[in-house]
Amino acid sequence: MANVYHLDLNRKKIEGARIALLPGDPARVETIAAFMAGKSGSDAKELAFRREFRTILARTNGANVLITSTGIGGPSASIAIDELAQLGIKTFIRVGTAGAIQTHIGIGDCVITTGAVRLDGASTHYAPIEYPAVAHHEIVAALINGAVKAGVRHHAGITASSGTFYPGEERKDSYRKYVIKSLQGTREEWLRLNVLNYEMESSVVLTLTASMGLMGGCITGIVNRAGAGKITEKALRQGTENAVKAAVCAVESLISPKGLC
Repeated sequence: MANVYHLDLNRKKIEGARIALLPGDPARVETIAAFMAGKSGSDAKELAFRREFRTILARTNGANVLITSTGIGGPSASIAIDELAQLGIKTFIRVGTAGAIQTHIGIGDCVITTGAVRLDGASTHYAPIEYPAVAHHEIVAALINGAVKAGVRHHAGITASSGTFYPGEERKDSYRKYVIKSLQGTREEWLRLNVLNYEMESSVVLTLTASMGLMGGCITGIVNRAGAGKITEKALRQGTENAVKAAVCAVESLISPKGLC
């Protein structure tokens, strides 16, 4: 049985899994798997690790779940989603980190994306820019329920999904400390339009899944204020842990309404 090119996986390897959690960082794959194994009491096993794409097969509520890293940004995320869909995955949940735009959102809070502003380029290769990047309502409900069960402070709403980390988020701590004119003032605009946060993959996840007739969602832990400040280890740990806890609870409720949380 041939493997898909980038992920180095095939249908036999994934053992009937139909849900995939999608962190960006390959190291976070192991973090999620360990948390899930600790809650369920079942072992997890690594299936493949090629380039930025690392996959571990975990188990919860009697069902197999894939955890696959996508790397940073839309192009690599689109590869992961496309190839996982080819293998039969039907539900995709991004589990990542983000910078808060709204001032009422604190470090460690989680944002559950209901829709994304498509500031990337990769999603336009799957659907025209007029096509909305929207999360599936069942995934949004499961993530909200998961956050509540996990005791995680959360906010549901619109995310700005940028194709770049520095100019796209109007950061001036880049090498040349300059943001081109078309992007100047955009953070203030998203603030006034009630956009909650910046990250780099949700528009691809939501556009691809919606346009393919699949189920997609996104939860991110807040690790800094958008456009300003260094991301500390404490903030990164807090945001990551909260997003992971809520996402795992969401998966458990998707598999079984009673869940384990």
